Amino acid sequence: MYNVAVIVGSLRKDSINREFARALAKLAGPGLKLDLVNIDALPIYNQDFDADMPAEARRLKAEIEAADAVLLITPEHNRSFSTALKNAIDWASRPYGKSSWAGKPVAIAGASGGNVGTAVAQQHLRTVLGHLDAAILGQPEVFFTFKPGLVDKDSNITDESTREFLRGFLNRLSGWIDLISRDRQPQAAAA
Repeated sequence: MYNVAVIVGSLRKDSINREFARALAKLAGPGLKLDLVNIDALPIYNQDFDADMPAEARRLKAEIEAADAVLLITPEHNRSFSTALKNAIDWASRPYGKSSWAGKPVAIAGASGGNVGTAVAQQHLRTVLGHLDAAILGQPEVFFTFKPGLVDKDSNITDESTREFLRGFLNRLSGWIDLISRDRQPQAAAA
């Protein structure tokens, strides 16, 4: 069983990305457990606090480090990812030399009402995470077009082909975690 920390980059109460995250958590098979990580109370990142991080920042770092992987669900704000998500990424990358992202398997998805989804936001996010040495799942890319009725009140995806695509994404994430985990294990000494 792999534990995946899910960070939703929207703070809005009725966020479609939060609803999308709940639907993904419900779709996850027996090998994945998706847990939402709250970033609502994080203060704005300030390097002055690197030596004595606020409790919310320490909690965020601990949840990321305890997880086998992180799934970032991003909205698109002005052709980039949200300030809230950038703030969480910054806190988890600090203090210098103690980044919670280094080597961590990460997948990205996002939802919007438009047909392009969150493609540009995700590209920016990949650039930032690459700099932080996260192990980013490349495919499939999930630019989820959120249409009324596609997710019901119980967080079920109502369209079968969409459900199958998203299950495939979650299966790839599980395989990615397995691959990165094996790669990070110490190799046995040659005889």
